[in-house]
Amino acid sequence: MILTTTNSIENHKINDYLGIVTGVSLTVYGIFSSNNLPKAVDSAKEKAFKKLMHNANNLKANAVIGIKVDVEILDQFYKVCVSVTGTAVKVME
Repeated sequence: MILTTTNSIENHKINDYLGIVTGVSLTVYGIFSSNNLPKAVDSAKEKAFKKLMHNANNLKANAVIGIKVDVEILDQFYKVCVSVTGTAVKVME
């Protein structure tokens, strides 16, 4: 699966726009976890991207374009929230 922050993919033609897809992950860091903050952010991003790809696969997409990543640190709860959003598309290779 091709993942990109751009709205097009060089040397590929977008044949079909299938819809907006998301992936969200919440990961604990700090005193109740073995994760420190950078490790927790990386872990949350990885999980969010896996969910994004799963949701894109459900739409029969082979790429996601225009990806935006939002990372929010919830200090009072020792959590990191990562939200990944993009447009699922079908491209010709």
